[in-house]
Amino acid sequence: MPLLLRALLAAPLLALGAWAAPALAQHPDYVGSETCIGCHTEAAEAWEGSHHDLAWTPATPENVLGDFNDTAFSHDGMTARFRTGADGSYSIEVTEADGSRRSYAVHSVVGVEPLQQYLLQTEPGRLQSFDVVWDTEKREWFHLYPDQHLTPADGLHWTGPYKTWNGRCAVCHATDFEANYDITTRSYASTQTEIGVGCEACHGPGADHLAWAETPESPYPAIGGFSADLSDPETLIQQCAGCHSRREAYLDSSPLPGTPYHDSYNLSQLRPGLYEADGQIIDEVYVYGSFLQSKMYAKGVTCTNCHEPHTAELRAEGNAVCTQCHSPAANPAFPTLREAEYDTPEHHHHAPGSEGAQCKSCHMTERVYMGNDWRADHSFRVPRPDLAAETGAPDACTTCHDGESPDWAARQIADWFPESDHRGPHYGQVLAAGRMNASLAAPDLAELALDDAEPGIVRATALWLLEQSGEAAQVATVAPLLEDPDPMIRAAAVGAQRLAPPQERVLSLVDLLDDPARNVRIATARALLDAPIARLPGPIAEDMRNAMGDWQGSMQGRLDFPETHLQMAGMALTMRNFAAAESAFREVVTLDAQMVDAWVMLARIAAASGDMEKATSTLEEAVAANPEDLALASFLTELRGEAYPDLLPPGR
Repeated sequence: MPLLLRALLAAPLLALGAWAAPALAQHPDYVGSETCIGCHTEAAEAWEGSHHDLAWTPATPENVLGDFNDTAFSHDGMTARFRTGADGSYSIEVTEADGSRRSYAVHSVVGVEPLQQYLLQTEPGRLQSFDVVWDTEKREWFHLYPDQHLTPADGLHWTGPYKTWNGRCAVCHATDFEANYDITTRSYASTQTEIGVGCEACHGPGADHLAWAETPESPYPAIGGFSADLSDPETLIQQCAGCHSRREAYLDSSPLPGTPYHDSYNLSQLRPGLYEADGQIIDEVYVYGSFLQSKMYAKGVTCTNCHEPHTAELRAEGNAVCTQCHSPAANPAFPTLREAEYDTPEHHHHAPGSEGAQCKSCHMTERVYMGNDWRADHSFRVPRPDLAAETGAPDACTTCHDGESPDWAARQIADWFPESDHRGPHYGQVLAAGRMNASLAAPDLAELALDDAEPGIVRATALWLLEQSGEAAQVATVAPLLEDPDPMIRAAAVGAQRLAPPQERVLSLVDLLDDPARNVRIATARALLDAPIARLPGPIAEDMRNAMGDWQGSMQGRLDFPETHLQMAGMALTMRNFAAAESAFREVVTLDAQMVDAWVMLARIAAASGDMEKATSTLEEAVAANPEDLALASFLTELRGEAYPDLLPPGR
């Protein structure tokens, strides 16, 4: 391990959070939406009752829509009974499959339609989102995960770490939220200015604006005294994207509105399980990753061109929201638009007024999440059934015409649009090949990454696949992308440079240690963790310390996540700091006993140090927590049979 990096990192990993994250600017004062309403009545009237306003509310009769009249719901041996107390309070009595029973007061309410979820305080300060929710359309209870069979000991159970509201969800349902997780007690002391998405959640804290408003003779402050300039299209999109995206947060609190997206979050790429190879949505990835793929984003369309920002509703009904621009009149704000009739059978080839005649049916296919909540893909893509065999992705045509094949759909489209230019090469072909065999696809992945006509999220995904390929021959080819204007591409290009020889990697990356974007600095720190650096010049050494501090700070903000401690354990193993790795892996299985790989590593570390008794007892714990895992049972049997060989990677 290089001496400099050992000095930088050893103490933090030993302490598991005893270090301090880099100091962040204190947020100016928030004043609460009630303060804004007095002057901004029109905006306030639009916002009140919106999905943003009702994103998180107190458990009052006005807000609770579920039937709490001593109703019951049973699933997989568990029964939940919903009651209203004499004082008007709400409670849920839960009888688990093992016979254990406990009644919880309903702390608060999430959402308003098409479902409503209830938060239960399982211990002081800790809120858990209950898995039995109310269907506001059918007016009945249902379970969000009917196919899962979970006990309270499972991390995915509603009482587990993945359903903890404080760490997983609250930041996007509140204004100025701070999780305030204490790792020593594994407890929360969370705070917020207000629950629900209030005025300042988007505009920024209003104290400066209020001070100006109360002093009429003072000059009008920049952007109204707020932190977010929502008149700037990209700032507006990124402000929405902070919550409407699948991402890893760098902080345990709400970023100051107006903070660049890539300083606050690491956006998920188009990876398997989240997206189809061609970029269509699979998992609940929300909107931003899709929208970044669209030609609309590339041409300057923003969220508020389609959605009214205060009501959060569409600006028009049905196809009218699209024909604001896509019509013979077009829209002068977007001069490259083709002036043409789209809302006509000559274009959509379906009966007027039918489901097939709706723009969204072909260009915004939907998937259902949380049981009954249909979410639209915002990449606004042209259906490509002709690529189904190559990409494995579904298409809008056969999603509706489920008795037909993609080949049938492709023939129909070719017949309707014989002169179309929409049937050329598609990035999904390259990404699909990269998923299948990244090594063979490496030259095409590099070419896609370099193509600045393609969306940034696509190019970044190509770089990630290239990194997985192990093909160092393409490293020099994509090195220019370390200077790309898009922080997402720069960060992914850093990852691809991990394939370079160590000395070349250091030389190519050190200048990015002080990159203006936090996601790039963190990616660079990670890529240099195991680099053969003995000494760096003073300014670069300082940049290294700061970048490592960014990385460590991002982990400190997520110490309630088992995944964070896996990352910390990986850092420790890279450094050959086995005591710190053991401590991190132990925290992983404390938070989620089903993390089998962490149990295995704990046993390996104990065995490699010669403590076979500890290795055996660790595996006995693991098997007790995961009795159906045959690999763990086999490992334990083998360990009991004879002295175990060297179990750690070579080079320790």
